[in-house]
Amino acid sequence: MITPPESVPVVVVGAGPTGVTAATLLAQYGIPCLLLDRWETVYPQPRAVHLDDEIRRIITWLGIGDEFAAISRPALGLRLVDPDLRTLAQFHRDPALSAHGFPQANMFDQPELEQLLRANLKKHNLVRFCGNVEVSAVSQPEPGRVLVEYTDRVSGEQHAVDTGYVLGCDGANSVVRNSIGGVLRSLRFAQRWLVVDVATEAAINQWDGVHQVCSPHRAATYMRIGESRYRWEFQLRANETAADFAAMASLYPLLSPWVNGVPADELSVVRVAEYTFRAAVANTWRQGNVFLLGDAAHLTPPFIGQGMGAGIRDAANLAWKLAGVLTENLPAAVLDTYEHERKPHAQHMIRLALAMGWSMTAGGRAGDAVRRALVPRLHLVPGLRSLFTNSRTPALHSSALVHKTFVGWRRAGALCPNVILPTGERVDTVLGTRFVLVTTQAPDTGQRERLRRHGAVVVDAPPGSDLARWLRRGGVTAAVLRPDRTVLRAGRRLSVLCDAAPRFVLSGNGDSADNERR
Repeated sequence: MITPPESVPVVVVGAGPTGVTAATLLAQYGIPCLLLDRWETVYPQPRAVHLDDEIRRIITWLGIGDEFAAISRPALGLRLVDPDLRTLAQFHRDPALSAHGFPQANMFDQPELEQLLRANLKKHNLVRFCGNVEVSAVSQPEPGRVLVEYTDRVSGEQHAVDTGYVLGCDGANSVVRNSIGGVLRSLRFAQRWLVVDVATEAAINQWDGVHQVCSPHRAATYMRIGESRYRWEFQLRANETAADFAAMASLYPLLSPWVNGVPADELSVVRVAEYTFRAAVANTWRQGNVFLLGDAAHLTPPFIGQGMGAGIRDAANLAWKLAGVLTENLPAAVLDTYEHERKPHAQHMIRLALAMGWSMTAGGRAGDAVRRALVPRLHLVPGLRSLFTNSRTPALHSSALVHKTFVGWRRAGALCPNVILPTGERVDTVLGTRFVLVTTQAPDTGQRERLRRHGAVVVDAPPGSDLARWLRRGGVTAAVLRPDRTVLRAGRRLSVLCDAAPRFVLSGNGDSADNERR
């Protein structure tokens, strides 16, 4: 095992997608960290299978966009069906239509994604990974100091490391959460489901989107996740367990309505497992310099495919703020904005997942009758159709890093679209790890120099461009973007917006030619 340093600025506990994303982003911001995990290698069983275009955008920031494209496939949207698989409603998503340049629904195999994340991590020498270790204690002996104790699971050797900050990305049974006295508070949703992953070269010939069976007796989900990989989820009845479906003879009757006559011997079962889908949010996401991310902070039922993505959003929100504090660009108080911004967003997405879960399963025969009557008419309800067809998530709440003024409130807290600029580059290529002023107006020499000293870059939004239209629809002429592509402030007074961009000069981003006007 690699001998860890005696001290390091940040320790990340948990090397799943959330932890590796946090460690990679910290390295990109120039912050060394130690990444600890109970396992040496990636967990081999498939779990999450979906991420949206916003998360796909973060995956690309990490440096594995092309590699992820090679292992994923776009889904065409959502189809709600009755127990006889008759379509009640269909909500189409165009794989080529996205504000961020990626399909709005992306299907993948989680172990393959994690392998990409781990391989990419090796490119960053600021990250030290230690696997096969058990974190036993996280304590804060004095303000600004955290002590992490862990044991090598192979040799039994005990270690301790001093650090400034700990990020607990260690899942629903989080040791880090327990160390700060945090508790997952249930949102009173718990359902037992059978999860079935199948591989086959046979043609199943189903619509290439997500199918949700709405039924109080046997709700189900079906989706294709790869060229020859398929996922089914079936709600279990009170007297059933996964063991009841371990043999193909008992499993095949559940699959047969979907496989169009493909015989059982042509279906290779990758996994049959029972999961309890839960909804919960931790009462606190922070104590001192210890933070919770991902499943350690929140649990989302999988009905809208946002569980893994929520943790990646946490990492993208916190990493740059932590880097700003550690490099003394930002005051330590900005770390208060992490839970303030992320918790309401996560709760909103959990509520959407719960609404979908209850709509699929609630109400008995009366519920079935209501679904048959209302679901085909959902497209008539203003705004509701877009809830299913548009992957855009809500804007962040106001905070010290989200200024919602009377003029710019429609843009503040929202993501800037990753459009193609007149130069042929996408917005994200220009942003890098900096703050950005996107503007239809020309900053004067003094404003440009102030932004340069603060490490920010100016991006023109010429008339008729996608960025100019985005600003105009928000009723503004300029916007300040944070390193996570969220709008800090938007408005029409360029002097005020230039003053709103804080100093954020990291190694290599302060005085380069890239800070000249684009």
